Amino acid sequence: MSEFHITATSTQYTSRVFAIERRTIESEGRAFHRDVAVHPGAVAILAVDDQGRVGVLHQYRATVDRVTTEIPAGTLDHEGEEPLAAAQRELAEELGCTARNWRLLARLLVSPGWTSQVMHVFEATGIELGPRRPAGPEEAASLTEWVAPEVLFAMVRSGEPTDATLTVALHALADHLLADG
Repeated sequence: MSEFHITATSTQYTSRVFAIERRTIESEGRAFHRDVAVHPGAVAILAVDDQGRVGVLHQYRATVDRVTTEIPAGTLDHEGEEPLAAAQRELAEELGCTARNWRLLARLLVSPGWTSQVMHVFEATGIELGPRRPAGPEEAASLTEWVAPEVLFAMVRSGEPTDATLTVALHALADHLLADG
């Protein structure tokens, strides 16, 4: 396989959450450009209550112009914040919960063809409910629900587009349960 090297970068656009960076790549004496969404990373939380139900949000997403079903998630947007601390913060904001037990289920490249985002997916158990602290208008209008995993698996298998993080989290949890059991 050929070797590739980034030889130059320039920022094309910066938003609150990400930047678009034009990268000059060289391989075998040829240079070409790729635009990359540079993202600080994110967390997602598969919160499982004492009855085995998963906490989800039904939230409007402008990117697809519809309400999606998702597990709590958020960006690593606090300087120096570790993924576990961000996950704990997001769980409190979005579901109004704390958890006694945390386990990393997966780390994944969200879509390496266009973004540098790494998603850290945690399982949270020993749930205690408290007040939600939603951020932003979509999150404030979102509805929360505790759903049996089999209902969520059926949603994933339905053929309708589903949130990738929810899908990965469910499968990672199933893998862990099989390995533990």
